Formats: sequence, structure tokens, C-alpha cells
Amino acid sequence: MNRKLWYKSPAKEWKEGLPVGNGRLAGMVIGDPYTERIALNHEWLWRGNHRYKDNETQFHRLPKVRELLLNGKYEEGTLLANRAFGGKGGVSGEKNRVDPYQPAGDFHFCLRHGAVENYKRELDLDTAVVTVSYETDGMRIIRETLAHFTEDFIVTRIKGEGGLVSGRFWLDRVEDKDCTLEKTLCKNTIFMKGRFVEGIEFCVEAILFINCGDIKAAEDSTLVVENAEEIVVFINIGTSVKGEKPEIECKKRPIPNLGWGELKNRHVQEYRRIYGKLSLDLSVEEKNLPTDERLKDFRQGAEDPGLPLLYFNYGRYLLLSSTVLGELPPNLQGKWNEDLNPPWQCDYHNDVNLQMCYWPAEAGNLSETANALFSYMERFVPHAKKAAYDLYGCEGIYFPLQTDPWGRSTPESYGWSVWIGAAGWLAQHMWRHYEYGQDLDFLKNRAYPFLKETAAFYESYLIEDENGILQVVPSQSPENRFVGGGPLPVTLCVSSAMDIQIITEVFTHCIEAAEILNVDMEKRARWQEMLNRLPKLQIGSKGQLLEWNQEFPEAEPGHRHMSHLYGLYPGDLITKHKTPKLYEAAKRSLELRLQAGGGHTGWSRAWTACFFARLGQKEEAWEHMKALIKDFATDSLLDLHPPRIFQIDGNLGGTAAILEMLFQSYHGEMDFLPALPECWPDGRIKGLRGQGGFLVNMEWEKGVLKQAVIQAQKDGECKILLKGKSYKVFDEDENLIPYRIEKELLIFPVEAGRTYIVK
Repeated sequence: MNRKLWYKSPAKEWKEGLPVGNGRLAGMVIGDPYTERIALNHEWLWRGNHRYKDNETQFHRLPKVRELLLNGKYEEGTLLANRAFGGKGGVSGEKNRVDPYQPAGDFHFCLRHGAVENYKRELDLDTAVVTVSYETDGMRIIRETLAHFTEDFIVTRIKGEGGLVSGRFWLDRVEDKDCTLEKTLCKNTIFMKGRFVEGIEFCVEAILFINCGDIKAAEDSTLVVENAEEIVVFINIGTSVKGEKPEIECKKRPIPNLGWGELKNRHVQEYRRIYGKLSLDLSVEEKNLPTDERLKDFRQGAEDPGLPLLYFNYGRYLLLSSTVLGELPPNLQGKWNEDLNPPWQCDYHNDVNLQMCYWPAEAGNLSETANALFSYMERFVPHAKKAAYDLYGCEGIYFPLQTDPWGRSTPESYGWSVWIGAAGWLAQHMWRHYEYGQDLDFLKNRAYPFLKETAAFYESYLIEDENGILQVVPSQSPENRFVGGGPLPVTLCVSSAMDIQIITEVFTHCIEAAEILNVDMEKRARWQEMLNRLPKLQIGSKGQLLEWNQEFPEAEPGHRHMSHLYGLYPGDLITKHKTPKLYEAAKRSLELRLQAGGGHTGWSRAWTACFFARLGQKEEAWEHMKALIKDFATDSLLDLHPPRIFQIDGNLGGTAAILEMLFQSYHGEMDFLPALPECWPDGRIKGLRGQGGFLVNMEWEKGVLKQAVIQAQKDGECKILLKGKSYKVFDEDENLIPYRIEKELLIFPVEAGRTYIVK
């Protein structure tokens, strides 16, 4: 249930279309019954003007910046730091050097038929297939589109049930003065080649196969099909990014010699193999209404507890469709973009937006999607080491706040980009991947090397004050500012709460990783000594967690970023039982932010829902989840950033929020149904992953856990948060498993490969 988006009319605009993708290729299906448009993208098709951008040596200016900030001259220090380390773009009046993500073009077809009746457009999240169907001229036309998960094409199949199909087919691209196009036809192939003035080339090819009938070329660069029973179109895209002609990329993927049934079946099987590892089933009604009508009613106050379930399933689909065969993680719009000059260049923002895309990956059993993120991170390391030295005179790696896929660590947003927390935040995802999967090879060969490089930067960046405390200077609470900090959109400070939390996390994870791998004894001691000397988080006069190093008046109390609450979520430094005072202060900060109008973008509202789920406040988490959908979704449920700009991060943050409502496992301590919504009283979920290497299935009735089935991936102990509840643990043969109670935890021994039942 709640696994289909469907409509009775075509999309009115691109962002109302239905997306297909496999990571490398992406398409947006508009669904017009008369002239179809499938907007096409390739993950590596970026403008390419700044592939080799670099930094000037600036580290000699760091002492003066630090002197100003340490003496409380925040405005002067902020201005000087931006001149030194801020790059161009932003509020500098100059263009940044972030290359924009580009559309590859559009595949069109116009079928010859009369008036249309009984139109339906749908995306089936169980099969990853978009279908457009309608009746005309005494027959039913069915058009199916998918981005194939094994053969790596976008494929469209057109079938006339009870009649033959005729029409025109062509490729085109929006007019672009900086791109030359050539179009050619060859038998059953439409070929379009483009070249940007910067030199990057790309090609799009559409190869048509028909069952009976005739196909011929027309003078207007179209192929004309007459009287076919079936038309199957294979669409491929190539680029010259890797130093070869774009046609070569296409030739590496030969057309499979398969009928439509087998072709579709292979795609569905592979998609389900990954997507189907987790399923959430609820005893809630699925309203028999088109998705846009359900959404309209939902916005007007109608109860529809199944709509957030649809949103959850859609989020998992979007993450898979953005990554599974790809080499790049989702950009701001996943892999879908129709604009030559998209908002924010459709780039990578490393100060929440990229990270939010991966919040549901590990717990939601989509760990395969993370490889694209890790490859992106590792691609940056060589230049990130050079950038760390050139900008700050430091060892280790520096990652920029805003960037593109080329692996060049250059600040590009004057007024925003003087921030050294990006690599540390991204490192969290490598550690989480290990925590959930317990893959020692991954920890040894990928996670720990990246963590060490990140730690090396902080080791050389931190400075000791007169009290022996290690301070972060300059420091930023991403994208926020305080009163008296100057005219720029971000005020720099000394040791923001977020930077302290990120550095604490990096050193802690390095120590744990080194202990597991039994390496770097001296470094462990060094990291621990530095941890002990970091500034403490502070609580302000309103009981709130302070965002900066002292209690400054906030210039924007309802700011969209809630960076100082990083340790609450997605981090796990702030917990009810381990840090109760900070936990209450974080809760108070969230209340104050929202009272002042916070959460006013899609991704910010999703983060808010995650916070409340983490706090165990089920009503608030549910209300913000509903607000995310009501206020920040297109009719096709794509997330919006004001003013109606598609950004995928809110979709995936919302998916993470629902996972958080149902199950949490921070510090390896399982918490069942921590923020279960009242309107989901009965349900089951299969395929959750818990930190420490556990697979978890749960069933609940009347809001209470009926049972949890836990499979261990390694020997050790399983810990369950009790929170006033009482549980018993059994093995598969219903034998009682001995356990012990320590404070709020039920703890029992587990063996790798065995299953345990908690009732």
C-alpha cells in the first residue's frame, strides 16, 4: 500500500513530472499524451569551465584574522577572513567558480491519434517504472519508462493494445549560446552531439526498435514510425569528462538482445533486490485518489496517515535512483535538472544538504548508495590536502562549503565559505557506514584513512588560549550571524558549538577506529589529550544551547540552519541519559528557533522533524512531518525550497525522520518506537539496520511493541533501552535468553548469525 504516485493528467511543469534514474542517467517524464517530453540528465554533465581551479597561498594572513577574533573584533576579523579565505562569488559582486550541472537534452515523441480518454500517469515504487496509459481511436496505448538497473539505459516502450501505433520521434535541447549541437539520423537511431565552449562534449542517442511496421528518417531530424505493434526506445548519454569521446561511453553499453518482458523483469528484480530489503506496512487506509488530489485534501486539513508513508517510500526510491549505478552522490536536485543556470548551480553544499541526502541510507538498509558519496569524498583528498596548506598552513584535508564534482577544494562563496567543518561532517558518514555494517576492511582501507586526514587538519588548526583550552579560530556556525558581527551574511567567531561538536566527533571516532584496528597507540593518546582540552558547550540565559562562544543577540532568531544542534542530530553527542543538561538545552534551542519562524525551507523542516523524533516527541515530529509535505512538496512530492525550487534533500531528510520515529540505535542502544505517531497504531517494518551490526524487524499493535526480531552480524552484546518498559528475550526455539539490567538498559549476549526475539 502507498507505493504508487498516480495522476489523471500530465504534468503542468517539469518539477511536477515523474523521475526515473539509475545514478548515471536520469529522466523526468512529463506524460503528455500528444507530445511527450522526457527531460534527460547525465551525472557527469557539468559545464566544466573550472575543472582545475586552485587557491592562492593565503595562510600568512591567518594570524591577523585570529588576533582580531580573539580580541572580540568580530566584524573586522570576519571581513579580513573573507578577503583571505572566502573566495569569489557570494556577496563579492563577482561570479564564483562552481560549474553548473547541465541538462543533456530532451527526448520527444508525438503519436498520431485522436482524442484521449481515461488518462492515467503513475510511478510504481515497487518496480521503478513510470507508466502513461490512455484510450484513443478504439485502442489503449501504454507507455512505460524506466532507467534500467542492470543494462544502464533509459528505456521507453510504447504499445497499442487493440491497434497499431504511429508517430514522430526526435531529440532536442534548450537553446544555449554556449553549446553547439549536431543532429544526425542513421536507420533507427537519433543522435545528438553537443559541445560546450569550455570544451566538454556530450552525446545523446535514442535507438528505436519496432515490432512490424516501418521506420524512416524525415528531413526535420526526426524518425517516423508507421503502424508498429510495439516501439522500444533505448536512450543513452555519454560525456568526454574522462578524456574520451562521448560516443565511446555509449558504445561500452551494447543494446541487450532481450524482449520487453525479460528486459523489464531484469530491471525490476535488481531494483527490488535493493529497495525490497526494507518494507514498512501500516494498517492505514490508502485513499483511492490521485496523488495530487490527496495532497490538496491533506493541505486543507484532511487526515491521511498513509500519505507520509508514500513520501517515505518515495524517498527511498529517489536515493536509489540517484546513486545505484552512479559515481557521484545526489546533487541539490538529485540527478534531475532542466535549467542551464540552475539555482546554486545544482551544486554540492557540504554544510547540511549533501549530508541530509544520506541520513536514511544506513538505518534504512540502502548502504549500497553510500559508495557514490565515499568516492566523491576520496576524489577530493589530493587537492584537499593542498588546499589545507595553501589556505591555512595546516596538515590534513580542507573541504569547501560549496563545490562541484571535480574534486577541487576551493572556497567559492564570499561571505559564507570561511568554514572548516565540511570534511569533519562528511567523515561522520564513513564512520556510520562502519557502525551499521561492521565491515573491517572498509574501516581499515577507507573510513580510518579519511578520518585520520580530517583529524590531522584539526590537530594543526586548533590553537591554545591562555587557559590551555584549544580554540577553533576562525569558526562559523554555518550560514548564520549575530548582531554586531558586521554586514556579511555570516559572522565568524571563536569555537562555535557546531565546530566543537564536529571536532569532538572526529577525534572520538579516530580513537575508536584505532582501537578496533589495534593501530596508532601514540595518536590515540594525542587525540584523547586534545579532546580533553576542547571548549565545553555552554548554556545561555534562556536555557538554550549557545550557538557561538558567548551569548550574542541573534540577527535572525528563526534561522533555517540549526547547526548548533548537530550533536543532537545527526550526531549522537547530546543524549538524554549521558548529557541531560545539554539535552534539555538543545530542546530549548529548538523551541526558540521555531517560535521565531524557523523551519521555513523544505530541508530545514525535515531536520526539525528529525530533531523531534530524536527527542522522542512524537506529536511534534508528526506535525513537522506533515508540514514538510503540506508546505514544501510539489504535486509529484518533490521537495521545495522557497520560492518553489526543487531540492532533493528535504525528501531524504523526511525519509530519515520517519526512520527515527520508528527505531533508533545510537551508541548501539536500541530504542523501539521512540516517537511512533498516534495515527500509526498498528504496523510492521522489516529490514531495519542497527548500529553494532544488527538487522531488525518489528511488529506493533495499539502503539505498543509486539515483538522485535534481531539478527546479529557479529558476536557481542545487544543493548535495548527500556524507558519504563519490560521485555523478555528468546532464541528461535523460544528458549529464554538470560539478560541483565544496567540502569535503563537491558543487555544480553549475541552470537553472529543467530536470531533473537524480543517480546
